[in-house]
Amino acid sequence: MPEAGLKELLEAGVHFGHQTRRWNPNMRRYIFGELDGIHIIDLVQTEELLENARRFAGELASGGGTVLFVGTKKQARSAVETWAQKCQMPFVSQRWLGGLLTNFNTISARISRLHELTGWQEEGKLDLLPTKERMGMQAELTKLEYNLGGVRDMERLPDAVFVTDLKTEEIAVREAVRLRIPIIGLVDTNCDPTQIDYVIPGNDDAIRSCELVIGTIGGAIESGAGAWRQQEEKRIAEEMERRRKEEEERKKREEEEKARLEAEQAAQAAAESGEPRPAGPEGSSSSRDDAAGKDPSSAPPAGGAPKQGAASAPAQPGAGASPAATSTKGQA
Repeated sequence: MPEAGLKELLEAGVHFGHQTRRWNPNMRRYIFGELDGIHIIDLVQTEELLENARRFAGELASGGGTVLFVGTKKQARSAVETWAQKCQMPFVSQRWLGGLLTNFNTISARISRLHELTGWQEEGKLDLLPTKERMGMQAELTKLEYNLGGVRDMERLPDAVFVTDLKTEEIAVREAVRLRIPIIGLVDTNCDPTQIDYVIPGNDDAIRSCELVIGTIGGAIESGAGAWRQQEEKRIAEEMERRRKEEEERKKREEEEKARLEAEQAAQAAAESGEPRPAGPEGSSSSRDDAAGKDPSSAPPAGGAPKQGAASAPAQPGAGASPAATSTKGQA
């Protein structure tokens, strides 16, 4: 990040303030003295406060924050546009449109209209309209470009506002204070620093002074924003890679599940086709016996003959009787 030392501040004329009769008493603590009726700003404090503001802006940008550059006076206009475009931050360099912060919903609608007209112009649709309508839309596009061209990519309220002249940008300061947005301000001896969060005492009327201060803050924002974009790109790439791997794993699981179901269905079909069909009337008994695992030769013969080992018929009376039983019967 570029740093501005005492030598650079002195060479740029940052120490020159306004005439002593046009000073603000609240700037007393930042004034070193006076010379030929002009207040001299204490550059030691300016260097320290500029470093604090630079560090704050760099940390804010490195976290993905947005800083709105505001500088509509001709001394700071060019530097504001240059550094804001380098940092890819929104800026206002022509005219502060009232309600840009406090009425951001309406401004967002006008920004959408600006994008719409710009798209029509790039696609050549405006040339197809009747002359009166085309001229009206071109005039509207020119006006929107003048007022909102620098904030066309601002989708939400900024996280901080960098103001180069508190007198000229009084409305912008009031809106930022009302919304409690931190303000980084280049404050001259004729301004009130009480509402500024990060005061940078210095000359806001010299071109070199404005360029030095804006370049210092802009360089810190550019470095921080660049580091954040690299991290964001890396995070997005990792997220895309993770999603791609998850999608591949999901497809692989689906294919495996599909193959398993197909294998089960094939096995079931093979089992059904391998079962024996029922035989006709002639071989029904032998088929049943075979299915039951019995030998047909072991079946009982026709006629209901008793099986081997069954009990024999009862013996005839008197046959095989003992002599004792016979003699007993004769005596009786």
